[in-house]
Amino acid sequence: MEQEGERIQLSNGYHVWVKRVGTGAKKILLLHGGPGGNYLYMTSFEQYIPKDEYQVIYYDQLGSYMADHPDDVSLWNVERFREEVEEVRKALQLDDFYLLGHSWGGMLAIEYALKYQNHLKGVIISNMTASIPSYVKHMNMLRDCLPADEVAFMREIESRGEYSNEKYQQIMMKLYHRHVCRLDPWPEAVMESFNHLSQVVYNTMQGPNEFLVTGNFKDWDRWDDLHRITVPSLTIVGRHDTMSVEDITEMHNRLSQASGEKSRIAICEEGSHMSHWDDASNYFSQLLAWLGRQ
Repeated sequence: MEQEGERIQLSNGYHVWVKRVGTGAKKILLLHGGPGGNYLYMTSFEQYIPKDEYQVIYYDQLGSYMADHPDDVSLWNVERFREEVEEVRKALQLDDFYLLGHSWGGMLAIEYALKYQNHLKGVIISNMTASIPSYVKHMNMLRDCLPADEVAFMREIESRGEYSNEKYQQIMMKLYHRHVCRLDPWPEAVMESFNHLSQVVYNTMQGPNEFLVTGNFKDWDRWDDLHRITVPSLTIVGRHDTMSVEDITEMHNRLSQASGEKSRIAICEEGSHMSHWDDASNYFSQLLAWLGRQ
């Protein structure tokens, strides 16, 4: 797939990668999910965002596909990634810009906004709740909708740490097709993105898969801090998401305490975790409507 782009050197000497698409004055910096994901699954944005009005900036975080891959697990933590985003902002000379984070990128966007929101025109938290315990609670509810024998089998395999078990992986993919991306087949960009997932970063911070969180951000919780984000916000969720619609609604309620009517919530009724693919028309129409009001 086309790459090009440019590399940015961080203060630690390693490089990340960015690519700008569009010539518009309004800048949107995209934070991909994972952790350890990459920009590939977000390339649908350039199909819907007007290039003469906006500039979309893809960005592969350290450890991800187009960036450097240091052999140092101490780098894989929330705080360092937050500071990395600020280094990227400075290198790109961004101010009064929009920050859009999807999934793990949504967590990172919350962290960034809590410390550096003076640089933001607005923040879009896409398909991410305000705490990992809330996420785990909803994921367990989704998993419990499977037949009881499959749930029991998954828990048995997990207790033995045998995550590569073929049957376990088959059940996991059933859940992924229900709640991560509902398109069949998955788009090539989504498949390519998963093929280039950094397992080291993902396993260190998240754990073995989307339904089992054992990594170092497992206790992350920002519910009580959301009211401190005063810039306009848009929270996005899919009806079939791995995130709870009720949680995202509560996030919106708390965010709007400070930012008022400039904050909105968008629910993609046909969408799952990748609503920008499986309910794209709804996702981007609501995103562009919110951007147009700012």
